[in-house]
Amino acid sequence: MKVLVIGSGGREHALVWKLSQSPQVDKIYCAPSNAGINLIAEPVNIKADNIELLVDFAFENDIGITVVGPEAPLSKGIVDVFQRKGLTIFGPTMGGAKIESSKVFAKEFMKRNGIPTSDFSVASDYEDAREKVKSHGFPVVIKADGLAAGKGVFVCNESKEGEDALDKIFKEKTFGEAGNTVIIEDKLEGEEVSFMVISDGKHYVPLSSSQDHKAIYDGDKGPNTGGMGAYSPAPIVHSKLEDKIKKTIIEPAIKGLAKEGTPYRGLLYAGLMIKDEEIFVLEFNCRFGDPETQPVLYRMKSDLLPILMESARGNVIDISPDWSKGFSVCVVLASKGYPGSYEKGKVITGLDNFNNRDDVFIFHAGTIKESNQILTNGGRVLGVTAKGDNAKGAIDKAYGAVSEISFDKIYYRQDIGRKAIK
Repeated sequence: MKVLVIGSGGREHALVWKLSQSPQVDKIYCAPSNAGINLIAEPVNIKADNIELLVDFAFENDIGITVVGPEAPLSKGIVDVFQRKGLTIFGPTMGGAKIESSKVFAKEFMKRNGIPTSDFSVASDYEDAREKVKSHGFPVVIKADGLAAGKGVFVCNESKEGEDALDKIFKEKTFGEAGNTVIIEDKLEGEEVSFMVISDGKHYVPLSSSQDHKAIYDGDKGPNTGGMGAYSPAPIVHSKLEDKIKKTIIEPAIKGLAKEGTPYRGLLYAGLMIKDEEIFVLEFNCRFGDPETQPVLYRMKSDLLPILMESARGNVIDISPDWSKGFSVCVVLASKGYPGSYEKGKVITGLDNFNNRDDVFIFHAGTIKESNQILTNGGRVLGVTAKGDNAKGAIDKAYGAVSEISFDKIYYRQDIGRKAIK
């Protein structure tokens, strides 16, 4: 079978890497790819949101299944178009993807379906938002309604932070139309967990739990990013708590979407806050998390392809993935300045040290190959991923590998996974 993976980040490298291990896969294409993915898949020079050209490519190359990585093409209806053309594709329709592309929709959906989340209000202009933030009091969380690459969330502990957030969203238009409306909600305390399932519209296959580190600085300080590292499994999610997540979050969401006319086929990601065994949904995403996918798939022993195929066909009953014991951790190496402005084109050294390791893998994100050198080409550059018998062992291996990789103006958090040890 020929497979097309859409996207160019660390998540897509992990998907390509895992799918390449399937005995059913003859060839993998990736659009638009990166320097690491190019070692496994044939790159396709088509942007991830150019739906028309991607459809043509899938037809012309007899693609057996297309796997969509990023949220943008899903929100634009790539699955709807592929399905109308009779092409097999993994991911939710545009209606299903709205659970991520509109935070207002997601919050109101949760309220309708009894899914626990924080109290919230909605504002569509600066003055209204300012009044609602003021009346809410601090701390407060302000979120841009639309897609913002994980950067449209502001945790504000005082008035000045709230003013700055609203200025960025409404006055500076940092997020464009995605910031035309905002959610103003309670700040929840506890420990964050990412819980991903693969759904066929009625049934679902749970993946191993994980925990992301969204803030740019150690100790979860500073502005949010797309994710600075992750680990799997999340020790806080014991078996009884996992059952509770399924019963109170996942199953009501899948049933609710079906009831409202948008049966959900694809990856459903629940970003959760857990405290004293109580669970609240921070957000839903309509695709694999990045960087959570890297440590999760690094532990997955089962063939991923059949699960994606059965999801697309509507039949994931009786599928139960097998996971390696132990722990995995991914440390993101970023360009200094991310999530703001940063420089590209820095030479990366040390990658060859890991060509034959079975306990460390370097997933590429923002990379490009020029003149036989691997260069930085994005904010998040690499995901150094390691596995070990326990949290400390995996963390030590990951940071040991990090110390062997270098590029000018490299930046990374130094506390990824430490919560798992605690």
